[in-house]
Amino acid sequence: MRILFVFLTTLLVSGVISLPAQAGDRPIAVAAADGQPAPADAQPAAPDTPAAPMTKQARLDKLFSDLKRERNEKAAERIAGSIWNEWFQSGSASIDLMMQWSQKAMNDQKFDVALDFLDQVVTLQPSYAEGWNRRATVHFMMKNYGKSMADIDRTLQLEPRHFGALSGLAQIMAETGHKQSALEAWQKVLAIYPMMRSAQNQVATLSEELAGEGI
Repeated sequence: MRILFVFLTTLLVSGVISLPAQAGDRPIAVAAADGQPAPADAQPAAPDTPAAPMTKQARLDKLFSDLKRERNEKAAERIAGSIWNEWFQSGSASIDLMMQWSQKAMNDQKFDVALDFLDQVVTLQPSYAEGWNRRATVHFMMKNYGKSMADIDRTLQLEPRHFGALSGLAQIMAETGHKQSALEAWQKVLAIYPMMRSAQNQVATLSEELAGEGI
């Protein structure tokens, strides 16, 4: 303590530190590197504020931008997988659970059971695009193409970049003999996901078939 007192006394005498004449006056002025007092109102630099976490929409926008630029097929598949992961997140534990049950019913080919769950999903959360897309898939598997297309349309209203829904639409068009419409749907898929191999193959096949038919 004595050493500290002597040290502070020396600084005061030498003028390096000047104490305010009265309490409440300007704060202590500390000598700057050039010997001049630093401005009394100078404040230390504020610490960097952590960046706010990205919203789901912002994450999707970035993923779609990356997907469109990516020219490596495997890397593009990983990006597409991340997009699917974002789509699956409903934000509701009960909706997620019903989606899981519907998937299990689909795997067991219990399509009526799957539809029961998915009817509840789209009723409880009509803004959840993946609920509509999943129901469109079940209708497609049951060959209820009209109902499937209605659900695809709703999916695309909510998420116009849904390459899964567009792929389903292309398949329905092809199976019902509308090759030109199928080609256009696959081309829309490639505009979003250029490295999707199945879409590339379908565009090449349909283009060749339509050219042979003189269309």
